[in-house]
Amino acid sequence: PKLILLDSLLQEIDMTKLYSLIVLYKGDNAAQILKAGHDLSSISYFQRGTAENFIVFTSKILVERTSVGARQSVKEAEYMCHVFVRSDKLSVVCVSDHEYPPRVAHTMMQRVGEDFAGQIESSQWNGGQEVGGFVGQCEIYLNKFQDPTKSDAMSRLQTDLDDTKIILHNTIEAVLQRGEKLDDLVDKSEALSMQSKAFYKTARKTNSCCGTSWG
Repeated sequence: PKLILLDSLLQEIDMTKLYSLIVLYKGDNAAQILKAGHDLSSISYFQRGTAENFIVFTSKILVERTSVGARQSVKEAEYMCHVFVRSDKLSVVCVSDHEYPPRVAHTMMQRVGEDFAGQIESSQWNGGQEVGGFVGQCEIYLNKFQDPTKSDAMSRLQTDLDDTKIILHNTIEAVLQRGEKLDDLVDKSEALSMQSKAFYKTARKTNSCCGTSWG
């Protein structure tokens, strides 16, 4: 099945290119959120909580299934989830629209990781909760890199990031481990609210009724 929830929430947004920026730590058993920033102002007030809930859920899934030192950009309908897991397991996830250049997103994520590591001691990364520092920095980066045309010109001069190092996937299903199904992960998740799970199931049924194949 497709993860269409974010698509249904973000499809009407035209102005914003970047929606979320999340710093995580890839633990042995699960990914842990260290800091997060969002720009969901264009989403209906009553749906922002659900959107943020699923963005965090998706970010953890991607980090947990991305190898150490790897970069991935996962396309799902009209949005993209970019993930970078550093060699020290510090990880950064960025959610953008389909038009935002992956290389620019990964350039931003690399800088966020370097900035975070320079401010927050590594001993605080695996504490299982958000860190006290780095306050407002994710939002600053989201605002700074909101216009990819300006950021791209700058990134071409200041980074040697190679596009070929970014693994591209057409669906989130492609990064799941063999035998895993997104529906099962949603059902078992303790992080997702009942409202979010209900919204996902409703969106799935609506999409299925409209002729979209699942599987």
